[in-house]
Amino acid sequence: MPSVPLVDIASKSRGERELADAVFGVKPNRHLIYEAVRHFLAARRRGTHATKTRGLVSGSGRKLWRQKGTGRARVGSIRDPLWRGGGTVFGPQPRDYSFKLPGKVQKGALRSALSLRATQGGMTVVKEFELDSPSTKRLKEQLEGLGLSSRVLLVDVKPSRELVLSARNLPTVEVRSVAALHTYEVLAAKHLVLSEEAATQLEQRLSS
Repeated sequence: MPSVPLVDIASKSRGERELADAVFGVKPNRHLIYEAVRHFLAARRRGTHATKTRGLVSGSGRKLWRQKGTGRARVGSIRDPLWRGGGTVFGPQPRDYSFKLPGKVQKGALRSALSLRATQGGMTVVKEFELDSPSTKRLKEQLEGLGLSSRVLLVDVKPSRELVLSARNLPTVEVRSVAALHTYEVLAAKHLVLSEEAATQLEQRLSS
């Protein structure tokens, strides 16, 4: 059963929190991680690329010369794809790159990512995020007190407004809820900071 640091930010006391093997102690499945990351990045693609076909480029549709008798190649329009400035054949068109990924695959990938962070020493559990009012300075001091300075992901069951606003101006800090947590974000962060309640909910949600 993996153990990670358990910190009470208010009293600065430290201890250890044992995590469930079924969620934080599994052998990472690299293929599941690959599929989950591909799924995440594909959904982020805008897919707004487009080329103009012969029906979209500017130019007259008049036939340039008669079909036969001139000795020249047949041509029907200046917008022909064979001509310079003509339309593009089979060029990219707007499309949706997202695809469905089974829920079991997503859960398995998230378990693998969390296990990697737990075994590599990239995870800390805090009693709770102590913020009475939005304060970027205070949140930054708390993270520095934990020895964290870059690419930190804060995870709570339902992040409070104070936590979200406090982290908004820290470019290397992201805040996510347990429900919205994705494998890609876990891997992209160098350190994962979970509230104790979030760790418990992840154990319950991913153990089955």
